[in-house]
Amino acid sequence: MSELFNIDRNYSAWLKEIKNKVRIVQLKAAVKVNSEMLNFYWELGADIVEKQTTAKWGDGFLSKLSHDLMAEFPDMKGFSERNIKYIRQWFLFYNSQKAIGQQAVAQLVQIPWGHHIAIISKCKNTDEALYYVQNTMTYFWSRSVLVHQIESDLYEREGKSITNFKSTLPQPQSDLAMQTLKDPYIFDFLTMSKDYNELELEKELINHITHFLLELGAGFAYIGRQLPLKVGEREFYIDLLFYHTRLHCYVVVELKTTDFEPEYALSDIHKPIGVSEYQLIHTLPDNLKQSLPSIEEIEAELSGREQL
Repeated sequence: MSELFNIDRNYSAWLKEIKNKVRIVQLKAAVKVNSEMLNFYWELGADIVEKQTTAKWGDGFLSKLSHDLMAEFPDMKGFSERNIKYIRQWFLFYNSQKAIGQQAVAQLVQIPWGHHIAIISKCKNTDEALYYVQNTMTYFWSRSVLVHQIESDLYEREGKSITNFKSTLPQPQSDLAMQTLKDPYIFDFLTMSKDYNELELEKELINHITHFLLELGAGFAYIGRQLPLKVGEREFYIDLLFYHTRLHCYVVVELKTTDFEPEYALSDIHKPIGVSEYQLIHTLPDNLKQSLPSIEEIEAELSGREQL
């Protein structure tokens, strides 16, 4: 009986090891397949642009190309006319001003095709696009997270906070610390009244901790709120405390609902500190306002139902 138990236990451990190896092989195969496909897309995009330039074929032949490729390879996805136009747009996006180098192309083929469609559809230039490509590779962003970061304008906000990091931290730690901050932070996932106070803001951020951590950025681990800190004979309470896994240090967040005072001189403070604004979105975009009934219309509808 003991021998059978050992066999079962050893077999289970061995089987678990094999399963892990299969998953690793599957992941490597998927990455390689994605890279090979995107390398093909890049060459196809270059060929399409070249044919349109030298052979004067125009855009009309894209429909025929799609039809012919789908007829020859019915089981392969990616040869719809719409996708072929995306392939052409993808190549042109990165080569419209000047051709990008092979190193940049090697980075492009490391992320999924759907991510590329989102990037070229929403980014204004190649610098911004490559920023999101590199961050997707570094932090393994899903497409939904990538779209959120682009739409929240992370590229423009990252590293824009007022800090004293250069005078209080050595390089490259000061550069890394600068990159962890944004200005402003977008807290549009909160539902706050216009006269909220700092404690209410703090509670709402903790209630939406997943969204809050996503907005803070990669590397932040939440420790706690209103933690006591004793300095000499005085006791203070930290609003929010995080640990940053890349900086290897604690990050204290103090929330203020008042405006930042310029005379608050960061140069006189010998501890690293950064100041960022945050935004709460109280109003709907104009394009959505027209799709929703007004307050008067809602009240009229409710009044009508009450009369029935």
